[in-house]
Amino acid sequence: MNVDGNEQIEIKLSKLKFVLMLLGCIAFVTISVLFVANPSHFKSLVARSTTLIFISGLLGIIFFGISGYFILIKIGDKTPGLIISDKGITDNSSNISSGFIPWEDIKTINEKIIARQKFVNIVVRNPQFYIDRQKNSFKRKILQGNIKLFGPVIQIPLSGLEITCAGLKTVLEKKFEEFGTSS
Repeated sequence: MNVDGNEQIEIKLSKLKFVLMLLGCIAFVTISVLFVANPSHFKSLVARSTTLIFISGLLGIIFFGISGYFILIKIGDKTPGLIISDKGITDNSSNISSGFIPWEDIKTINEKIIARQKFVNIVVRNPQFYIDRQKNSFKRKILQGNIKLFGPVIQIPLSGLEITCAGLKTVLEKKFEEFGTSS
């Protein structure tokens, strides 16, 4: 975390966490390739159908290959994961980040655990604005799905940041109180 003279707080991306996620993707892609190359070898261990094993392998290659690609992009990203200023929060914590979120658009900040992964949820007044400004249609669809599942929230995953969930929530709540009420 870095604070400069303008009271701007920068929270770095955790390159170590992203490298570990990339290694996990590589391991799953390797296992998936083995499923595709020799599904009968895994028949008794995973499922009774070699077709199901083969299809699972293909899906694993696609999912973990794409995930690994996006993680690799984040490893090379030099931009801070979050920037907290007197104007709002700039989210660059993942490949589906929301960008700048002004304090006046934030209703509340809370914490959520989904599938054992911690998130700080920022409940916004105008979630459609963040969907509409995404240039990539794939990212737009993911944000639309998140809003359908979780409501009008922007989720900041802690898995790639150099801060704890409690630490980030505390900083955001303090700054939200400080800057959010002065807007």
